[in-house]
Amino acid sequence: MRAVEFQEYGGPDVLRLVEAEVPGPGAGQVSIDVAWAGVNFADLKARAEGYRVASLPHRPGLEASGHIRAVGEGVTGLREGQEVAGLVQGGGYADVVVAEAAAVFVLPGGVDLRTAATVPTVLPTAHALVHEVGRLQAGESILVQGAAGGIGTAVGQLARAAGAGAVYGVTSSRAKAEYARAHGYDDVFLADTFDHDVRRATGGRGVDLVLDAVGGDTLRRGLEALAVFGRLVSFGNASGADPWHTGQADLVTRSLSVSGFSVLALAGTAPNALRELTARALRTVAEGTVFLPVTAEFPLQDAAEAHRLMGGRTSTGKLLLHVA
Repeated sequence: MRAVEFQEYGGPDVLRLVEAEVPGPGAGQVSIDVAWAGVNFADLKARAEGYRVASLPHRPGLEASGHIRAVGEGVTGLREGQEVAGLVQGGGYADVVVAEAAAVFVLPGGVDLRTAATVPTVLPTAHALVHEVGRLQAGESILVQGAAGGIGTAVGQLARAAGAGAVYGVTSSRAKAEYARAHGYDDVFLADTFDHDVRRATGGRGVDLVLDAVGGDTLRRGLEALAVFGRLVSFGNASGADPWHTGQADLVTRSLSVSGFSVLALAGTAPNALRELTARALRTVAEGTVFLPVTAEFPLQDAAEAHRLMGGRTSTGKLLLHVA
């Protein structure tokens, strides 16, 4: 089979298409004939700096959709030939990938394989940020970093469907801001001035919920953009800044709350909770509440080009690899 891997850390050019043996599932696992694989910023961090890489060589790819090829010992509720989406701990950039059965989801009616590849990390994350962790209530306001990305696109639609009073986003360019406005956002601010723009837009009040995947100084500025009793959810550290620390003194003046979310961590610590979360998230796609636009797709052998596009910070929506 074909697979994309890297044997050293670096730029997109370290990605290589190789021939490899077809993997078989172990106990509690299934193998999937991959049709589509999602491209995520975490894949770029893995390639560039070893994020969540246990050893080299490493095959990136956290999201895959396709047909179940084989079922391992002890697996129930899944069978060969079913159309599924899987959250994998690497290896999605390949003709065949092995996944833990607990992180493989049979597709509901109305969700095709191409759409399904956009789901495993993006949609459960977006759903949790708005509902399970962010606990957005009707009438509340929300501010989302990375509003034009895959997660941001889904969050804008979910927040609107939840009855948000105002949905604000942050992007790195005016072109991305226009894209975000078309996917549920009332207004979109540029990264350099978003904290001041939020205060202006809310008459100095601030917003009820901030979703931050950047970390560092951006996260601190997000805290300053919160209203009294506001909540911030951290779900990434794209800036690469040192881990952020806070204490009571940073929060008590306006009674703020800070929480975190990682879909990959949840998969490892609470797979049943992940299954329930993903089922709720998939329903929003099947029912038409959320549509995740695929803005670029590449053949498997051009994975490096997908990384260049995402790494250039000009992409919007979701990027996919067409495998089979």
